[in-house]
Amino acid sequence: MEDLNVSDPRRAAHVRKRAREYVKRLAADFPGDPTTGILNDDEEAEARFAEFANDEPCPALDLKTGECDLYAARPMTCRVFGPPVRSGGENGLAVCELCYHGATEKQIAACEMTPDPDNLEEKLNTTVEKKTGKHGNTIVAFALID
Repeated sequence: MEDLNVSDPRRAAHVRKRAREYVKRLAADFPGDPTTGILNDDEEAEARFAEFANDEPCPALDLKTGECDLYAARPMTCRVFGPPVRSGGENGLAVCELCYHGATEKQIAACEMTPDPDNLEEKLNTTVEKKTGKHGNTIVAFALID
């Protein structure tokens, strides 16, 4: 958002406006603290999050153009949506079922990617947590507001 503020302040303002509207619209069902944006980490919250806002467009998406206003600096969750990614201690690959419909396990495995080989996400998260004083998982909309 900082880069977008410099290169295109008007577009950055639109992204923030969409993010604020998104948060306001979904606050009642947010599976965490709707004020801070920090997700709860209990099993019930995880189950609620699995279904949370599935039908909502991302606030970074410009619905008029169909383009992501933050594509060059998009979050990790966006970068790994679709391609097969090994997640945590899971033995299988997490994939978008729409992208690999009908593909064999071998074909899917051939497309596997390592999303953050240099562990930059952890370093960035640490920097942001120190800067904001917030710690925990959140959603893109809350990250865009700050």
